[in-house]
Amino acid sequence: MEVIISQEPEEMALAADIEATVRQAAEKVGELYDLKEAEVSVTLTDNAHIHALNRQYRNIDRPTDVLSFALNESEEPTVMGGSGINVLGDIIISVERAQEQASGYGHSLRREAAFLTVHGMLHLLGYDHMEENDRLAMEKEQKYVMEQLGIPRE
Repeated sequence: MEVIISQEPEEMALAADIEATVRQAAEKVGELYDLKEAEVSVTLTDNAHIHALNRQYRNIDRPTDVLSFALNESEEPTVMGGSGINVLGDIIISVERAQEQASGYGHSLRREAAFLTVHGMLHLLGYDHMEENDRLAMEKEQKYVMEQLGIPRE
């Protein structure tokens, strides 16, 4: 699975291991869900940028921790002669918000970044948490992936 990671703004300072943690978490989801020929784009950002995206795409005027934009939400026709790569979509993570939440929950930024990546990846795979049954199923999957990463709840 290919994981493309970028930053917005580009000059944003990041802890040294954040990119590695995000990549590891996305790749673990890829491994567990057999996504060998898949690609995901992850943007690491700040509260101001994710706030603007949240307002633009969800009409919610506040920052959030993670946004997911799936490209496979409906049946798409097969493209003959295409690359064969399953482009899952985009995940946007506010590292600033992740730091705030890690502090608030009393665990590491590494754990929060991994969790937000897993959460975003599961959204790209069709999981949601709008209904109670869906929320419980997604929580079960998140817990399973985090355990497989070796990053259980602290």
